[in-house]
Amino acid sequence: MLMDIRLTQEDKAIIEHSRSRGWVLEPDAKAILGNAGLGLPRRLVTNDIDEAFEFMEDVNMPVAAKAVSGSILHKTEHRAVSLNIDSRERLENEMARLLTLDGCSTVLVEEMVTGLELFVGAKNDAQFGPVVILGMGGTGVEIYNDTAVRMAPLTQTDVLSMADSLKAAALLTGFRGGSGIDMKGLCGLVVRFSHLAMAMEKDFQSMDLNPVICGPDGCTVADARIMLVT
Repeated sequence: MLMDIRLTQEDKAIIEHSRSRGWVLEPDAKAILGNAGLGLPRRLVTNDIDEAFEFMEDVNMPVAAKAVSGSILHKTEHRAVSLNIDSRERLENEMARLLTLDGCSTVLVEEMVTGLELFVGAKNDAQFGPVVILGMGGTGVEIYNDTAVRMAPLTQTDVLSMADSLKAAALLTGFRGGSGIDMKGLCGLVVRFSHLAMAMEKDFQSMDLNPVICGPDGCTVADARIMLVT
């Protein structure tokens, strides 16, 4: 899988604009990931309830709403995320609440995606350079400690080897009659991410995609955090 991922002018502008903060706002992080070809949920950044509700009707499924604030890095701790919103009333209430949080003037509204939650991350190791981590994701990533690590850049063979080494590998391929996930899609996402890590080697300390939600038809980055070299 030959790949040549380079930072776009938009990526470079986002990084420089974010450097003094030390991290990249989620909508901007997803712009960087999208420019590298990673799968993302349909999304909208707004502070207008009518615009947000029109978006929810267009995607025809529940949505998540997240505060966009340079003062809030750990959104869960600040109750800055609301999931499975399925009515205008709840959307209006949650947006109003989020917009009262420190530094929040807009809200990220995204379609909810279902599937197996994985963790894909990268750290800039002082000795080896960018290394990529794959494991089970969601809130259990620190509890289960089920991860595999390889030096970037990766190949499809590397990703398959990492996935196979996980204790929960059977969940990926189909456990007790389950359909399993799109392994080709997962490989493509992780390989692309590893090349992005190489392209950003001078700029990032760590990147966490958690969760990456995978199903039979693809993988989607539901949440992303990029910590920068300052």
